[in-house]
Amino acid sequence: MKLRTSIGRALMVGAISVSVLACAQKAEEKEPGTAMFNGKDFSGWSQKNGKADYEFKDGMVVGTTVSNTPNSFMTSDEVYGDFILELDFKADPSMNSGIQIRSLSTPEYQNNRVHGYQVEIDPSDRAWSGGIYDEGRRGWLYPLTLNPAGQSAYKKDDWNHYRIEAIGDTIQTWVNGVAAANLVDDMTSEGFIALQVHAIGKDDEPGKQIMWKNVRIITDDLDQYNMKSDAPVFNTKNQLTDAEKKDGWKLLWDGKTMNGWRGAKLDKFPEKGWVIENGNLVVLASGGAESAAGGDIVTTANYSDFDLKVDFKITKGANSGIKYFVDPSLNKGEGSAIGLEYQILDDENHPDAKLGNHDGSRTVSSLYDLIQADPNKPINPIGEWNTARIVSKNNHIEHWLNGVKVLEYERKSPEYRKLVSESKYKKWPNFGEWDEGPILLQDHGNRVEFKNIKIKTLK
Repeated sequence: MKLRTSIGRALMVGAISVSVLACAQKAEEKEPGTAMFNGKDFSGWSQKNGKADYEFKDGMVVGTTVSNTPNSFMTSDEVYGDFILELDFKADPSMNSGIQIRSLSTPEYQNNRVHGYQVEIDPSDRAWSGGIYDEGRRGWLYPLTLNPAGQSAYKKDDWNHYRIEAIGDTIQTWVNGVAAANLVDDMTSEGFIALQVHAIGKDDEPGKQIMWKNVRIITDDLDQYNMKSDAPVFNTKNQLTDAEKKDGWKLLWDGKTMNGWRGAKLDKFPEKGWVIENGNLVVLASGGAESAAGGDIVTTANYSDFDLKVDFKITKGANSGIKYFVDPSLNKGEGSAIGLEYQILDDENHPDAKLGNHDGSRTVSSLYDLIQADPNKPINPIGEWNTARIVSKNNHIEHWLNGVKVLEYERKSPEYRKLVSESKYKKWPNFGEWDEGPILLQDHGNRVEFKNIKIKTLK
C-alpha cells in the first residue's frame, strides 16, 4: 500500500513537472513582439490632420468617418525604422483606408500634412489591398497590378490579417498570408506608424467604420522572424513608377549608361571624373577646383518648361550644382558652364555658404549668387540623400528641397534683371533668359552622387 502511495505521489509529481514544463514552453512560444495599444486608451498615440472619431470598444480601435474633414491619422508617438508589424482589421466594404509606416508630419511640409508609405486597405473592385501608396508625396509605388496574384487575398466585410515587414530599404506585405507587395525604396528610413480613417466626399453619409485589433510589432531579432516573399520585386531606384509614367515623367539617366549626356565642353561624355557606382552617378573628388577632372556634364536635349527632380548626396565640404537654361557655347575656357544654378553645398563646412552677392545666396538649394533659399529648409545630413526639384513654367521658377518649396522668382522680370546686374553674371548678355537649354550637373572637384534623375515636360 505504501509502495502504491509512493508511486502515486511520484506520478503526481511527474505530472505536475510535465505540466509546469508545458506551461514554460507555452510561455516561451507566446506570440512574439509587443502590443502597440493597451486596449483602454490612446496613451503613446496622437491624432493628426483630420477630425475622424477614434475610440476603444471591446479592446478594439474603432475609427469612424466624419464629414468635412481631411484624412485622419492616429499616429504612434514613437518612431520606428526596421520592424515587423501584424494586425487584424475589418473595414466597411465601401470605404478606403490604410496603415501608415515610416511616416512624417512636420510644419515645413505642407503645414504638418502626414506623408509617407501607406499599406493600402482597398475593399473596392480594384482590389489593391496590401499595395504601397506614398501618402502626400509620390502616389502609387506598388499597385497590385504588379502582383495580380495578391488581389484575391482580401476578404470584403470580414476580418483580415496584415503582415508588414520594413527592413532596410525593403517593404514587404502579406494579406491573409498571401504575399502582396515587395518594394525596394530608400526615401524614408524611419517614422511613425498610423491608422488612417480616409476622408469622405461631401455627398457621402458619415459614420462608416473600420476596426483594428491585435496590433503587434517586432523590432528585435528581425532575422529570426522575417518571411520570404514570392511577390515580384519593384525597385524605384532609377525607375519610373506606373503613376509617374502616366503623369508624363521621363528618366534623364537610366542608371546604367551615359546615354543622353555629354561633357558641357565636349562632344562626348568625359573619359574621366565621372563613374557609375551601385546605380549612382558619381562625380569624383579631384581637389576642389571647378571642372578639375571630367568637367560638367549636360543633357543632349534642351528643355524650356519642365519639372525636374534629382536625388543628390554630398560629402563633407562638398560643392556642386544643378544648372538649367544653360548656354554651353559660353565660357569655353576654365570654370563651369554658364546657366542658372540650383546650389548644392555643405553649408556648414564650405566657405561659399558665407559668400555671394546676397547673404546666403550660395547656400544649398539657393539660386546661386542671386536668391537665398528659405533658411528653414529641410536638409538631410551629410551622407544622406536629398531631393532637389526645379519647376519652370512660363518664366516662373521654383526651387524645392525634400518636398518643400524654398524659393521662387520670375525669370526675365525687372527684379530678376536687377539681381543679375549686381552679380558676377552681369558680364553675360541675357544671362538666364534663353528660351531653352540643357540640364547640367556640375563637377566642382568634390565627390557628389546623383540618382533618380527624372523630368516632365510642362505644357
